Amino acid sequence: MDNQTTVSEFFLKGVSRNPKLQILHFVVFLTIYLAALMGNVLIITTISLDHHLRTPMYFFLKNLSFLDICFISVTIPMSFINSLMNSWAISFPGCVAQWFLFLSFIETELLFLTIMTYDLYIAICNPLNYTVIVNKTACCKLTCGSWLGGGVYSTLNTASTFSLPFFGSLINQFFCDIPPLLKLSCSHPNIGETVLIAFGVCVALCCFAFITMSYINIFSAVLKIPSVEGHHKAFSTCLPHLTVVMLFLGIGIFSYMMPTSVSAFKPYLVAVFYSVVPPLINPIIYSLRSQEIKMALGRVLRNSLLQKKAMNTLSEDILFCQCGLVARTLVWESANLRSIPGSIGG
Repeated sequence: MDNQTTVSEFFLKGVSRNPKLQILHFVVFLTIYLAALMGNVLIITTISLDHHLRTPMYFFLKNLSFLDICFISVTIPMSFINSLMNSWAISFPGCVAQWFLFLSFIETELLFLTIMTYDLYIAICNPLNYTVIVNKTACCKLTCGSWLGGGVYSTLNTASTFSLPFFGSLINQFFCDIPPLLKLSCSHPNIGETVLIAFGVCVALCCFAFITMSYINIFSAVLKIPSVEGHHKAFSTCLPHLTVVMLFLGIGIFSYMMPTSVSAFKPYLVAVFYSVVPPLINPIIYSLRSQEIKMALGRVLRNSLLQKKAMNTLSEDILFCQCGLVARTLVWESANLRSIPGSIGG
């Protein structure tokens, strides 16, 4: 403890100090970020503009897309900007803020996926009471509860983590991630940090158990549907969400159960995987697997083209009327000028 110093800033390791690899890192991460941004904005825009998607499921999906935009915006833009500027320093408050937001969005996304599972469960297993149980008020309460729960847990975890003393400043990652940060600590995690980690694991396990049991009941109810069309509609509704859940949980389990004795570059790849893949893949999964999203996207595009065509036609009509008005004005003025000498002579 004698060599303990107050850390005012950290230094991120990044991908490489090679200028060519830094440029490649900048181009790849910028492309991924723009693709994720456009995909999620497209989902939000489609749901907002299409009145057929004014249901609780798509209300939650719109919030999930917004959450994915926030999630990927916490780490990726700073990473490719640092790579371009060749500057990997981050202030202590900046590191605190980055970890707080990152953890908050992860916890909130897990809660959102659990809520969306509950929504599907009620819609398929208890359709007669669906509008009563999952009404507008319930949707707003569940959404606010998810954001609040993620924020509160992240606040407690962040406060506990950064209250630890640090003896180094080099973080072996491209953003402020907790595992490499804890390796810089002068002491072992305190009781509060251990309790918070255990609580987070318990919440994740409870969400996983709830999602698993809900889907067992959902598939049991779907298999009892007599018509093939009913089967297809139910599965087309459930499969995108189930794929997203499996992807999110699978990445999280793989990331934190990976052996610590692997090469130094593998933790970097894993961090890229769990911080980039879900926000990038989620809109692709929902766009390709959900028939309603694809149909709504087609309607929105057609309406946009029709509106553009109507605006062009209206502009042409206005221009034609203005030209006609100008022509009539010129004719009227010309007739008046010709009639003036006759009037004087009279």
